Amino acid sequence: MGRYDGKNVVITGGSSGLGLAAARYLVDEGARVMVTGRTSETLADAAHRLGDRGVAVRSDASSLTDIDALADRAAAEFGTIDALVVNAGIGSFDAFEDVTERTFDDVFAINAKGPFFTVQKLAPLLAPGSGVVLTTSIANRTGWDRLSVYSASKAALRSMARTLSRELLPRGIRVNAISPGSIDTGKLEKEAPERAELLKAQFTASSPMQRFGHPDEFAPAVAFLAFEATFVAGIELVVDGGESQLCGRLDRRTRR
Repeated sequence: MGRYDGKNVVITGGSSGLGLAAARYLVDEGARVMVTGRTSETLADAAHRLGDRGVAVRSDASSLTDIDALADRAAAEFGTIDALVVNAGIGSFDAFEDVTERTFDDVFAINAKGPFFTVQKLAPLLAPGSGVVLTTSIANRTGWDRLSVYSASKAALRSMARTLSRELLPRGIRVNAISPGSIDTGKLEKEAPERAELLKAQFTASSPMQRFGHPDEFAPAVAFLAFEATFVAGIELVVDGGESQLCGRLDRRTRR
């Protein structure tokens, strides 16, 4: 018997990285989990890894049409859901003077607009006592260079953890945020390949633990907020090895 037998979970951006780690953890504990992604290869891999209790659905987190379709699919597959993990997001490593309107719009569409409407459209499916978990980032508080747009989008998401929790608590639904720090998901290699090794060395040096986190260290925190933290609402749980809490300085100017 798993701790989450009989529970139904939807995880956006769950076909790889942090979202997939959370999905595997919950499936191993008995939950049925629907994950979303945008590429057929990662979705096929996720479906294989999750097995019979996993469902992989192609869905663009920035598209309201896709979000509506996701809500319909979740209703057909599960009826009701017990946890919603809004994890889909993209990064942006552009210097302030290089940011374009397209970059700004794309980042906010996926990191802020998409999560808002995902919660809105799937909220009618959430059972009383369920939990919503929004994936933010420690960048929403640290003021690092080259992350102005990304950090602002995650700060908006942090605000939603409070306001949406206030909106949904009368329905018995808790909303919280989880804030990862430097966790090795392979994302740097995809989004900043020419600077990935330098950035990883700098992240490691700035960490009190002197290492990157592993996605499997993120997953239990998601489960805690989704299911265990029944008297917790509107918080941001930081999972960063102490990076944002214990460092007196977080000067990343050497990234330039």
